[in-house]
Amino acid sequence: MAIAEMIASLSIPTVSLVLGGSHSIGVPLAVSTDYSFIVPTGTMMVHPVRMTGMVIGASQTYEYFEMIQDRILSFVSGHATIAYDQLKRLMLNTEMLTRDLGTVLVGEETVKEGLIDEVGGIKDALRKLYEMMDEVKG
Repeated sequence: MAIAEMIASLSIPTVSLVLGGSHSIGVPLAVSTDYSFIVPTGTMMVHPVRMTGMVIGASQTYEYFEMIQDRILSFVSGHATIAYDQLKRLMLNTEMLTRDLGTVLVGEETVKEGLIDEVGGIKDALRKLYEMMDEVKG
């Protein structure tokens, strides 16, 4: 999240391009820019916060995970057009991944859901970046 927050706070134009998969923390990174692209076959996986290894089985641990998850949901919905509640529904979906929670979105689906701005490739991302830079120059 720290890198996504840093990118979001830059004063110069920024553009992201999801090429293969943007899973987990890749989602906040992809939406942290001023404009975002995804290739037609690129995927984004939205899933809840989780941890492997030893975890203290206390209600405070669950509450801490909820706080982290809320920070991620707030950041993503604040930097994309997807609503917080819709993003949370995708995150907690139990119907797509048989042994896990979450949703995998491909290309155009990410645009329809409001996570990514446009389907395109490197030429589109560079074109948009140059366009945004020209606007800043005046």
